Amino acid sequence: MHTNGAYMDSKNLPPLIPVILSGGAGTRLWPLSRETAPKPLMLLPDGETLLGKTGQRAAALQGVGEIITVTNRDHYFHTKDVYASLGARMPLGCTFLLEPFGRNTAPAIALAALLVESRHGPQATLLVMPADHLIRDGVAFAAAAARAAELATEGRLVTFGIAPMHAETGFGYIECGHEIGADAYTATRFVEKPALAQARTMVAAGNFLWNSGMFAFSAGTVLSAFERHAPLILAAMRTVWQGLRAKSVEPMLEIDPASFAAAPDISFDYAVMERAAAAAEVAVVRATFDWSDVGSWQAMSALSDSDGEGNSGSGERVAIATRGTFVYAGDRVVATVGVNDLVIVDTPDAL
Repeated sequence: MHTNGAYMDSKNLPPLIPVILSGGAGTRLWPLSRETAPKPLMLLPDGETLLGKTGQRAAALQGVGEIITVTNRDHYFHTKDVYASLGARMPLGCTFLLEPFGRNTAPAIALAALLVESRHGPQATLLVMPADHLIRDGVAFAAAAARAAELATEGRLVTFGIAPMHAETGFGYIECGHEIGADAYTATRFVEKPALAQARTMVAAGNFLWNSGMFAFSAGTVLSAFERHAPLILAAMRTVWQGLRAKSVEPMLEIDPASFAAAPDISFDYAVMERAAAAAEVAVVRATFDWSDVGSWQAMSALSDSDGEGNSGSGERVAIATRGTFVYAGDRVVATVGVNDLVIVDTPDAL
């Protein structure tokens, strides 16, 4: 049905609008990632950022009408500079929704849906993408996005599941029900980060996928879901949207702090998807692409080549009698002598 993983070719399909969520601080990689320098903006060993890679991945999809990025207003210029540095790799127009402070993912998605509905109509498809995920296989990602967009046109709330490689306690899980066509299933329930024994049981069962935190749905479908399952969030975001309507055609929309503070601080999974799954409203696409949330130094280390002693990192490094050590060198040379199994991170103001 799909070729080269491309978005479906039918001219009757609604526009696809990637919504990139880049509002979190992400402190698991401190001091490299913190409130003033969040994970999507940190430099990877290859010199690029997760945000830049996510933007390129979104722009490469077929049928994209525009890209919406939700971020903190303090990071607007840095975010804009990342996109500008991509040049021809980021050819689409971008709109920025600027949050005064974090309110988790549910308010951000509700507000983005109101914006998409206003500009593109209720049938337009939102593709919600966290800015801090790493996916190398763009073809497989495009195929999964196309399948999710197809299901979204049927009025479903769609999430992306990753086949678990091991029993992981740091991710949520999605239980798959019956198959609904190629690479897709009904989602019967969401399981929050489990204990190790439960994770092992779910992986052994074979019908659980890791929850990637990516979604697809039409603007009308997700707004209706908010109305049913999280009406307080939707009401608060409608108030925010009323304050933005007068400038809704502008590429940079700054959210009023007082109105935004009225929204509950809650994730989209908790507010909508868990309840929608219980009501048989959710589909899950089984993704075949490689995926990492780069949520640990071990994951960061895997992004760079290692030497014969298992040392890896980025920047200028000198390793003498050193084994199994990751070094993130900033503007200075970092030398290690006689150490094993360390993580060393050098930033301008912290080591």
